[in-house]
Amino acid sequence: MIDIIRLDKYLSNSGVGSRKDIKSLVKKGLVTVDGRTVSDPGIRVDENTSDIRVENNPIAYKKYIYLMMNKPAGYVSATFDKHFPTVLDLLDEYCLSFKPFPAGRLDIDTEGFVLLTNDGDLSHRILSPKKHVKKTYMVVSDIPADASDITVFKDGVVLDDGYKTMSAQLAPDKDNTSYLTLQEGKFHQVKRMFEAVGKHVTYLKRISIGNLPLDESLAPGEYRELTEEEIKQLCEEI
Repeated sequence: MIDIIRLDKYLSNSGVGSRKDIKSLVKKGLVTVDGRTVSDPGIRVDENTSDIRVENNPIAYKKYIYLMMNKPAGYVSATFDKHFPTVLDLLDEYCLSFKPFPAGRLDIDTEGFVLLTNDGDLSHRILSPKKHVKKTYMVVSDIPADASDITVFKDGVVLDDGYKTMSAQLAPDKDNTSYLTLQEGKFHQVKRMFEAVGKHVTYLKRISIGNLPLDESLAPGEYRELTEEEIKQLCEEI
């Protein structure tokens, strides 16, 4: 399969530097394609077969990026919004060069694990209703959840529009905190489920997708690339 892209995108995605850095490297004659020194950073190369070198060091192309972000409140899980900052506004130039997008949404006031990637196939599988990818949330409510709520959530909660949710696992913890694991993602679902049993959610944070937990070392607004093992784990689950 032939995948033709611009040389500067190839190098940027491979971590060589910004477009400005790459333009400078080309101008200095430090970049070769298939053994020939290039003068135009915009020339087309084949990401699979072209031999790209910088200062004679071979550069391997990186096609996909997978980012784990601890989304802070106040940011929209989208690539663009007219009124609010988006999760992309938190990314550096290198990550943005891959043109990632959030694989799923969190409400603007919800914190926690957002996966950003440019891998459309993986994103589709995560979001597909048929896959039932589980997601776990830490929920703080004005009234503590109790044993009766565990049963209701397990049997399926009837929401305000009459929809009955799939079985969900609710685990009340200390104070007003609970942990809820879902296999679907209806609009404002966690908040609506709690409202259905007479409780108002005051804080919500997603702490895992599948069996992959949010890295606790990530402060709100911070992110990192998934490790190869984490990517493999996520792909195997879905």
